[in-house]
Amino acid sequence: MNTTSPSRPTNLPRWRGFNLCEMFVTRDDPRWPEMTPSPRGRFVEDHFRWIADWGFDFVRLPLSYRWWSSPAAPMEIDEAAFAPIDEAVAWAQRHRLHLSINLHHAPGYCINEGLCDEFMEPEPFVLWRDPAALDCLIRHWTFIARRYRGVSREALSFDLINEPARCTREEFGRVHRAVVKAVRAVNPDRLVIIDGFRWGSDPSPELVDLDVVQSCRGYQPGELTHHLAWWAGNHTTPPAWPQTRDGRVLLDREGLARLYDPWVALQQRGVAVHCGECGCHSCTPHPVFLAWLDDLLGLLAERRIGWALWNFCGSFGVLDSGRADVAYEDWRGHRLDRTLLRLLQRH
Repeated sequence: MNTTSPSRPTNLPRWRGFNLCEMFVTRDDPRWPEMTPSPRGRFVEDHFRWIADWGFDFVRLPLSYRWWSSPAAPMEIDEAAFAPIDEAVAWAQRHRLHLSINLHHAPGYCINEGLCDEFMEPEPFVLWRDPAALDCLIRHWTFIARRYRGVSREALSFDLINEPARCTREEFGRVHRAVVKAVRAVNPDRLVIIDGFRWGSDPSPELVDLDVVQSCRGYQPGELTHHLAWWAGNHTTPPAWPQTRDGRVLLDREGLARLYDPWVALQQRGVAVHCGECGCHSCTPHPVFLAWLDDLLGLLAERRIGWALWNFCGSFGVLDSGRADVAYEDWRGHRLDRTLLRLLQRH
């Protein structure tokens, strides 16, 4: 049996939805309170229900492996700690949402490495260079693949490593090939997603033969999407859309569209593309955010690329975002940004 090449995912639905961030950092991590207003470590079925009721069909779970393991003993897996993920898988199926499991913090790698490291036990190895780290990552994905082997590819996908960076193309390809092979040895039909190289920015045409979905990002320009975001350099210049400087247009809808030309070229080779994360931090002025997002989602629709807003509840989301310039609506005890929700529903 060929364990590396199931049928091509060319006919991928244009999923649209949200990231649910309740397990993307662990309970003892003091960072990111604005991104996890819900209790950390468990998901909320109402969120799945509302996402479906509002017309969306996709949720992505960015997870930290430290919920079920630790850097002190990274090969050990606490099976009981998967109970919240089991619930999420069941709720997604109940509400007819496709669910994508992602390792946001994988053994030996996290995009946010270096932020507030004084609060976190460091990784014991580097994923891209240490064979022990790759063996550990394979162990975790093999466990996950076995645990959810009975869930269909229409209901569940695996997004292997969030926003790979600080590695070479060769290291990126070697690691992903090994993990895809391991997952498909357990579940040959599992739908697999690979985030773009260099923080999700660049497609990987050299991995076309893997027959996986490739995932881009919607965070350009960073000065607009991450205005005053402490973890992204604290861009302080008041953002505008289109982006201008000294009366000159730096980036507008047309320029933004060109950034996705390499992804269109990938699609033309039969590779399905999805935008696994997009959005703006809550300090971006609301009118600027909405104007930019309308253009972004419109151009993604023209390219038949689905998307997932980061996040659902929290500083990028439709609920409890903490924006100072929004007239919120009360929704079941939450503060709903109805204007943002309507824009998302239009797309």
